[in-house]
Amino acid sequence: MDLHLKNLFERFQEQFGSGPGLGPGSGSCLMKVEGIAPNFIKSVFKASAALYRTDPWKRLRPGHLFGVRIGKDSDWSSKKQLFPCVQFIGGDGGDVGFHMFRSENDAKKMTGSRETIRVPDVELLRVTYEPESLIFPSNRKMIKILSLEVSGADKYPVIDVACSISSGELRFRKPTLEELRFVYAFMKAISLVHPLLQKDNDGGPKWSSLTHFEPFIETVDVQWPPEMAKVNELVAVTISHPPGQAYEEKVSSTPGSTPTKYAEPPREEIFLDVKLSSNSSLRQCSLCEKEAYGDQALCCGQCRAVVYCGSVCQKQHWKETHKSMCGLYKAMMEREEELAMKIFMFPCSADQPCEWLETLEIHQKGMWRRKCSCYSHCPFGLLPVKGGLWDSWGGLNDQEYPQDSPFVNHLRDGISSPILLSGWSEYYNLRSLPMSSPVSDILSHPLTVYHVLTALSISSKNLLLKGKEVILHYLGPEGELDWMPAFAEIGHLLNGSGNIHIVMVGPEVPTNLSGTTSGISSRVRVNLVRGIYQEEANYLPSPHVIVALNCGLDGYAAWGGALDLIKVMGIPTFLTEQSELSCTNAKQVLRGAGLHITHPVTPNPFRSPVKISGTSTNLPSYSNGFLLGVNT
Repeated sequence: MDLHLKNLFERFQEQFGSGPGLGPGSGSCLMKVEGIAPNFIKSVFKASAALYRTDPWKRLRPGHLFGVRIGKDSDWSSKKQLFPCVQFIGGDGGDVGFHMFRSENDAKKMTGSRETIRVPDVELLRVTYEPESLIFPSNRKMIKILSLEVSGADKYPVIDVACSISSGELRFRKPTLEELRFVYAFMKAISLVHPLLQKDNDGGPKWSSLTHFEPFIETVDVQWPPEMAKVNELVAVTISHPPGQAYEEKVSSTPGSTPTKYAEPPREEIFLDVKLSSNSSLRQCSLCEKEAYGDQALCCGQCRAVVYCGSVCQKQHWKETHKSMCGLYKAMMEREEELAMKIFMFPCSADQPCEWLETLEIHQKGMWRRKCSCYSHCPFGLLPVKGGLWDSWGGLNDQEYPQDSPFVNHLRDGISSPILLSGWSEYYNLRSLPMSSPVSDILSHPLTVYHVLTALSISSKNLLLKGKEVILHYLGPEGELDWMPAFAEIGHLLNGSGNIHIVMVGPEVPTNLSGTTSGISSRVRVNLVRGIYQEEANYLPSPHVIVALNCGLDGYAAWGGALDLIKVMGIPTFLTEQSELSCTNAKQVLRGAGLHITHPVTPNPFRSPVKISGTSTNLPSYSNGFLLGVNT
């Protein structure tokens, strides 16, 4: 009987043990890994817990394979990536975790329809989350001694390397310190990027129950923990889905581990005379900067992104610079459909702002006066104000703009807390606004700030939940100085929890307003300071967060000193740019200043839905279009 129960239990473990289809966990203890420091074990468990909180298993299944590239091949002892292919397991049953493979081919051979297939002589690294009650005593002792962070309610990661021999039996070993470094960097990066996967409704066979995602690639900088004591403190981690070589290494004389991305130029130098629409506004040639109206201007026939005054400039620009960038621009143009917000029922293209505002009957009215150049003679912050909120919103109908009133009956578990928003649809629904209302074009600024404080900056969110004040430094305000009625909406969204002190600092703050403080709502106050941030920062209250919206990092030399200060301060900083091209340039500026992007470039859910017409390119551009962050 005892023998029968023993065999039954072993079969149960083999079927339901950690790592679906691979049997029970091996009980490997990280304390026994040669050369490992206790603090690094703590860092691994922290990274594991952070990944667990993002719940990738909600959407990801073993059939979703990810390509992984961490630093350069030469960074690893084998001179190649250790585990360049990863899958998440347990989303459809069993213990959750992930498998890391030596190659994409290995991953495909071991991925069955229901469970992991044992393939002889194929090695994989397993990370599985197991309840504390089921893990081996040596691991429980390690958890207690080091006070390791728990994942979820009661789970901890178990890490081992498994290999099936020809008889079908499994052999296990402890991961090496180098392999744990690889795992650590992957967990830090995938926690940031997997939420960015976009569902592809037209991808894959109709009969398949597997969710398909659009092709995806993103690179983020991951900071090694202090105990790693590496010369280079950061490493570039590239995650792609599906796996594939989208990056290739280029030998460089400068140190660093960041791979270089190359856009493949068109194979044939074919120049097409693609005319722009005749109703387009004044454009500027990308090469000679000569002005040309829409019906006279041409654009590149390959990417359709770059504007020229004629074919001579087009051919010369191709030879000089555009040939190497055309593929990248084409990829950016292909995202235009994805970025367009089709939920709105008002015109979302403003080639000529005055005409757009006239169409909506709000031209030269209220806060909308900052949406065209008609009032450019009036300094920012000093627009004449006639009356109340109705006038500020340009005389829109009462049902078309947010009223100065709290959100009623919006409690979580009977407790007031900040209202968490996922995007414009949810906000418009909460305020009962029609989708024909254009207020999102102005509210993009305050709601982007609110999104940063309640969704991106965890420390700020925690302060607000505790009813405390968050201090935010807002750099480079311009038109926002005339939009205080819109910023008052932040106070209502706080929903009775916490306070926000916004310090707006910039050279466009009028002298007569500098030093003033306005209580724009009971929970939001705005302090205005004229000057350059790096010169004024010592006189300001220490911030919890720094933001700069539509900052145009590559266009203003004054940003240099501000970025140096942000690096020294180490304060979480979030920036928005209008286009992907601006983000590409911004990343170069940030890295040149020694700052490392810890929140990858993502479309801002609270970007303005109104497309901005560029002067020399057709690239999709929106106010507060894309978010990125440093020191987060």
